[in-house]
Amino acid sequence: MRLIVLLVVLGAFVAPARAQSREITGQAGFLGEWELTATVTARAANGSKELVGPLSLKHVGVCTQDGPEEKTGELRLRISDSSARVKAILLIEGTECTYDGHLETSYDGVMSCPDRRGIPLRLRIK
Repeated sequence: MRLIVLLVVLGAFVAPARAQSREITGQAGFLGEWELTATVTARAANGSKELVGPLSLKHVGVCTQDGPEEKTGELRLRISDSSARVKAILLIEGTECTYDGHLETSYDGVMSCPDRRGIPLRLRIK
């Protein structure tokens, strides 16, 4: 009994574990001309778990003139329980885009934005 009480008391002094961050990388565009990077951490939202964090898109195609164009925003990623599908919301400079991908060697899918046709997007979670 003393051992149990001691463990409970010691457990109260242990600091809660910090949320681990995950790195997301990928390419967007028909020729993979946009490089995506994000660092996300887990959070609970509407009864489910999602990975959320800042994202950066950098144009790495050959047609850049005054250096690469860069865009910033936020990535909200939800991975299915089976880990075979992923859904995401990408907020890119005020525009909300959605993504639905499936797992092969990476998550391959299409990003849909309100002002353009679907854009291929490949994501890797490290």
